Amino acid sequence: MSLEASGSSSPPGSAFPAGTSLLDLAGLGFDRGAHVLLRRALCQVRPGGRVAVSGTDPALVAHLTAWCRREGHTVQPAMSGDSPAQARNVRAYVVCGAADSSRRQGAERAGDPRPGQVADRAPLHWGLAARGALVESGGPEVPFPVTRRDTAWTDLAPRLYRQAAAAQWNPLTDISWDAPFHLPQEVEAAVVQVMTYLVENEQAALVVPARLLVQVHPHFREVLQLLAVQAADEARHVEVFTRRALLKGNSMGTSSAGSRASLATLLAEPDFSIASFLLSVLGEGSFLNLLTFLERYAPDPVTRRICHLVRQDEARHVAFGLGHLEHRADVDPRLRGRLRAAVEHRHDVLADTAGLNRDVFEALVVLAAGSWKPEAIARGWRAVQRLQAEMDEGRRHRLSRLGFPDEEAAALSALHTRNFM
Repeated sequence: MSLEASGSSSPPGSAFPAGTSLLDLAGLGFDRGAHVLLRRALCQVRPGGRVAVSGTDPALVAHLTAWCRREGHTVQPAMSGDSPAQARNVRAYVVCGAADSSRRQGAERAGDPRPGQVADRAPLHWGLAARGALVESGGPEVPFPVTRRDTAWTDLAPRLYRQAAAAQWNPLTDISWDAPFHLPQEVEAAVVQVMTYLVENEQAALVVPARLLVQVHPHFREVLQLLAVQAADEARHVEVFTRRALLKGNSMGTSSAGSRASLATLLAEPDFSIASFLLSVLGEGSFLNLLTFLERYAPDPVTRRICHLVRQDEARHVAFGLGHLEHRADVDPRLRGRLRAAVEHRHDVLADTAGLNRDVFEALVVLAAGSWKPEAIARGWRAVQRLQAEMDEGRRHRLSRLGFPDEEAAALSALHTRNFM
């Protein structure tokens, strides 16, 4: 079987009128896939053009007629006096429907099909269509809350996703869990308490991007991919912090009411940009300093390796949140006022809570001290004070990047939860 000509002109020497192409189906019937070749032939002629169909299947004309009626094309019989038709054993002519077929009528592209082109707005009726796909009319609307590019986008998203996908690490092979070490009981208890605190915070950091992911229209797929990897990162962090806490057979440490109250405010924020701001720019940004502190003062190689790997992931999360908010602040001058109000509201909600778990604070002092001697504890205390000052400096720097004046950035940083996240 062959398609002897395509386009709107007849094959050379065929004696068919202009606008007619020949499709030879040989013995292939419509019950065995002939419609696949006919659809291809019709795509190569203009509306109103004809395809002369030849073939030897006994039911060809009956099946052809039924298929064309369903698809919006017209069938014309081959006339007995039509010498080109007789010469080519043409059984019928198919006239291409004005809209090619009813399924393409009203169809539109889901944005620019060129790579990297993102629409300013993704209509709900595009649904789950691939970016640049031809979207048939009549499909359902899928209610994604985030349909505008500027609500979730950053030009960093494609590059950060590629980096994130390439930088995935395996908890089973990238951490030497059987590395030999022995810590005094109280130092190990301090590690367990810090790990317990980190698990609690990373579970919040897992839920938030998962909640944000389902809001975003898949036209902005790089944002979805990045949020999905971010959630996978946090799931891995929960795993390794839990495993380190239980590595020497201890029970988990304590979870304070104030810590859980602080994290609950993150889960309650429905707005994409504000949730990203509170989690990534303020919370995870502060955790970058905490992880650097823990890597520096880790009393064992397993804890040190974990904190190093986790910090690499968290740096990407902060970069995405900051990149998105920088983009949105450029196009929405009201954003900074909303971010300011979110910080102030969260501070007011948490005003009566105790802040950082006392057990966590003292565990950090012990790890930085490395000894129970008074002068060592004093040294550890100063190290934790420096940590908090570095967290404040980092928050103020990121707030300044979002366009807040220095004094306002300092004031907002001071209002950030004492629980770090």
